[in-house]
Amino acid sequence: MNVIQNTRKLDFEVKVRAHPISKKSRPVLALTIALGIISLAFILSLAAWNFNERHPRTDDAVTRANMIGIAPRVSGPIVKVCVRDNQFVRSGDLLFEIDPADFKTAVDSARASVSNLTAGLLQKRQDLDRETELFTRKVDSKKLFQDAQNAFAGAQAQLDSARANLQQSELNLRYAKVFAPFDGQVVGLNISEGFYAHAGTAVFDFLDSRNWYVLANFRERELKSIRPGMTAEIYLWSNPDRRFEGTVEGMSPAVVSQDDNTEVNGVPSVQRDLNWVRIAQRFPVRIVIENPDPSIFRMGTTAVTTIKGFTRTAGNKPLGLITVTEPQRPQ
Repeated sequence: MNVIQNTRKLDFEVKVRAHPISKKSRPVLALTIALGIISLAFILSLAAWNFNERHPRTDDAVTRANMIGIAPRVSGPIVKVCVRDNQFVRSGDLLFEIDPADFKTAVDSARASVSNLTAGLLQKRQDLDRETELFTRKVDSKKLFQDAQNAFAGAQAQLDSARANLQQSELNLRYAKVFAPFDGQVVGLNISEGFYAHAGTAVFDFLDSRNWYVLANFRERELKSIRPGMTAEIYLWSNPDRRFEGTVEGMSPAVVSQDDNTEVNGVPSVQRDLNWVRIAQRFPVRIVIENPDPSIFRMGTTAVTTIKGFTRTAGNKPLGLITVTEPQRPQ
């Protein structure tokens, strides 16, 4: 019985560790691990801050394109609308046509006037030649010769005016058809046949799809890291899986301050995020998109923009990105 009891005791015996951790050293180890985690977090935060300082990033940016108003150069009722709202058209495509009946009548009238005045000028030319011969032979007086000269000059001026009127009438007839000035998209088309178009008044807007850019509002302290010619990386919220590149074209030299009641025409106004704390002013930076996709880009789409820096090139091969440091001021 004693042997069995001793064997059972040995089976449940717990071995003592060679290097046991004392209760006094446990707080030191925990403090060391905590300090290591804090140091690593500080280093990572410093690296992230340094990266953001050299490569500013903002989501306060929108895509833009130039837009014009399509206005006819003559007035009249529209008899044909050849496009639809939001339609993409090519340069030279017919947009709409104004009733040409009145302009055709004006052209015919101007041509008839030119023909009549041409015949009258021929008659005045013959009279002048006859009076010149008679005046040379001292048969007629100088006054009659001068009257013939004045009559010929007046007929010539009337013919020139009629020809100019004919040219303008022909232009007006051509202006009755309005064509697309460049590749773009129709915006805000809300008319149909019968609408009376006025010369110089826009019928609808037309978006220039050839060139797209981003207006990115960066904080004023970030402007020191941005220079014209730098490369930018752009993602659209509407298509976040597509990456686009652009080039910084320039920065706005002025914005309207909310703290100043003075209004300056033409100066962009950028709203601040909060009004109960003092925050940095933002300035628009214009970034031109390289090879934009017209089927994706829409004016006003939110864009996430990151400034990457200047691209080094050797021939046509990119070598990487370089950043710009703040120039040293003279002592």
